Amino acid sequence: MRAIYAEKLVKHFGPEIRAVDGIDLDVPQGQVFGFLGQNGSGKTTTVRMLTTLLRPTSGRAEVAGIDVFAHPAAVRKKVGVALQEVGLDELQTGRELLTLQARLFGLPARDARTRVEELLEVVTLSDAADRPLKGYSGGMKRRLDLACALVHRPEVVFLDEPTTGLDPITREAVWRYVQDLNTRLGVTFFLTTQYLEEADRLTQNIAIMDAGRIVASGSPAELKATISSDAISLKFAGGTSALQQAEATLRRFEGAEDVRVTGDEAILYIRDGASAVAQIVRALDDEGLPIASLQLTQATLDDVFLRATGHHLEAEERAKSLQEGKS
Repeated sequence: MRAIYAEKLVKHFGPEIRAVDGIDLDVPQGQVFGFLGQNGSGKTTTVRMLTTLLRPTSGRAEVAGIDVFAHPAAVRKKVGVALQEVGLDELQTGRELLTLQARLFGLPARDARTRVEELLEVVTLSDAADRPLKGYSGGMKRRLDLACALVHRPEVVFLDEPTTGLDPITREAVWRYVQDLNTRLGVTFFLTTQYLEEADRLTQNIAIMDAGRIVASGSPAELKATISSDAISLKFAGGTSALQQAEATLRRFEGAEDVRVTGDEAILYIRDGASAVAQIVRALDDEGLPIASLQLTQATLDDVFLRATGHHLEAEERAKSLQEGKS
């Protein structure tokens, strides 16, 4: 049975901005589905359409078997949503907000109290539960918003960058809780993230979004298997000019499958990379291209993302978000 389905889903903002440009989705019930993309790729706009917050330009979608655009109120009863922008009433306490959410979704008073205590423990806010939200840090608000999305035990949960700004211990607790809900109760999760470790660990299938389109999809293992070569990442003391010269040299090596230049590094995808390293170092040295650093790795989801989109996920944006949301 499908939990999420979309066909030729489109959202344009005026004639110039094609935020989502005709995507198809088919997410089975009981799956953790990962949606990867840089900021501006269209992934958040997609989530907003699937959660009834934004009407599409064209196309159709269903969530929990319900037409999203024909019956939005029915969809909202079936889903939980935690978006990037956290909008909370800062005069309430954390416990008051969660209790209100639980009661609005029809939980009896006793069940609501039990559920609130459980979720406060999961997001490590028990000690701050009776403090007004105006005194919460960005990371604490993020955790509370996540708890609000789960309070009514929804069938499908949309988590848009759910662990951005969380410390490693709390992130680990959230991951365990998502896995438990998925395996024990069959809750479907639609997870957008810029943390590749999060996607690799939690998801059964992934779609990579770039410039409003899905450019790659499959399980993490299937996607990594599309890159049969090793990855050699090189940085050079000579800056941009050295990178451009190195690219041409690297492409000439036997077994080289691809070379990508991104930021301040060149990444060579080559068969049997360990055997090729010494030869590569000698050849670059002969070209007068001093290597500042070299790293040999097997293919990762970051390599898949780079091959599919031409760039890495934005590490600087992730670091900025983490710093702003620290608790």
